[in-house]
Amino acid sequence: MGAKPGQSRKAGRQRLALIVFGALFVILFAGYAIAHGLGDPSIPEGDVAIVQGVPDGSISEAEFKRALGQQIAQGGLKKPPKPGEKKYEELKTAALGELLDQTWIEGEAEALGISVTPKQIGTELAQIKKTNFKTAAEYQEFLKTSRFTKADVLARVKLQLLSTQIQEKITQQAPVPSEGEIADFYDSAKDTQFTTPESRDVRVIVNKDKAKVEAAQKLLEEDSSPASWKKVALKYSSDPTTKKEGGLQKSLTEEILQSQEDLKDAIFGNPSGVIVGPFEVQGNFFVSEVVKLNAAKVQTLGAVKAQIKSQLAQQQSEETFSEFVAEYQSKWQSRTFCASGFEIERCSNYKTPAHPAGAKPGCYEANPKGGLPADCQAPVIQPEPALPGTTTPVEPSGKRLAQRPRPEGLKESEVPSLLPEGAAPGGAGTVAPPTGE
Repeated sequence: MGAKPGQSRKAGRQRLALIVFGALFVILFAGYAIAHGLGDPSIPEGDVAIVQGVPDGSISEAEFKRALGQQIAQGGLKKPPKPGEKKYEELKTAALGELLDQTWIEGEAEALGISVTPKQIGTELAQIKKTNFKTAAEYQEFLKTSRFTKADVLARVKLQLLSTQIQEKITQQAPVPSEGEIADFYDSAKDTQFTTPESRDVRVIVNKDKAKVEAAQKLLEEDSSPASWKKVALKYSSDPTTKKEGGLQKSLTEEILQSQEDLKDAIFGNPSGVIVGPFEVQGNFFVSEVVKLNAAKVQTLGAVKAQIKSQLAQQQSEETFSEFVAEYQSKWQSRTFCASGFEIERCSNYKTPAHPAGAKPGCYEANPKGGLPADCQAPVIQPEPALPGTTTPVEPSGKRLAQRPRPEGLKESEVPSLLPEGAAPGGAGTVAPPTGE
């Protein structure tokens, strides 16, 4: 996805550390549309699932039991749950899903002509051991507690290497951004992404006590040198961000101060070198002086062309991979059939329950004996939007968080702060309100 080969290998090792050493296997391809089956074949006796189109596409009951035991060990359960219990169903889904991942990814790798050698697997495993275990004894203890055999570990290392190579191969097929696309992006984003707005460097004295601000103003009108500002700010200003800097706040923009009109007018409505004040803003008194005018700056297309090209290439790689993921999920789900009692959502022959899990039968009966149970809930699916920044090509659904009512007593918004703390040129930010002296 635009990363260098070395970076991809490093990222693969980091992901694998989560997979092999203590966590559930990360589903590389997940979260897309339910597929239609190709025809429901009979499941051989002793198998829990078969995947068509893979030379060794059967998953045996013995393999499932071993994977289930590993899930139980990883969950730290002292006693295995019984079939039919909610926890058992969760572990069953995770165990079978892990086995399907292995089969699907190996099938896709074969279709793409991708393979890994025993030497590659050994090198990767050596790096994982070095990164995650201080001693050989620690590694052996991990195998014991997780119920992993050496073959299990090697299989997972192989799987991760295949996954990484599949992703790299698919993203390399993404189209290269054209000159026209780069120019169009620059034109559309020039004002917001490639322009540093006009700003001003300003010195301020802030205090809730008007008399102290008036005393500061009198001293500054007599001597407004940087040395005088530094002395006066230390004595009279209550703003912790600027008082040690002689009241200096750099690169203030009108956008930063848009919610504080009086302060914005004082700073942008007066020329530089003029002591202004005292004026009140939200219960605090100010004296200010603009000391420098910073003109707006626009980066040229030539200066940012490489950056735009890289950004567009990244987007196109992600789109290409996301399209592949959708097709991948649909294809392999349509080829997967599970035995009775082992159907999960990733099986083509899975049937969606008519009612929510855990719902009382009486809630859905036409004429339940004794009337409708009092604790029946409306069959409404709780919205679970993705947390900002968690959606990726690898996890297209992101990390989900159910919506909940706003806690009682929580304010819609807080009173805006007075000045941005350490604001970067053209940036936005706020300063904690002065504490007063």
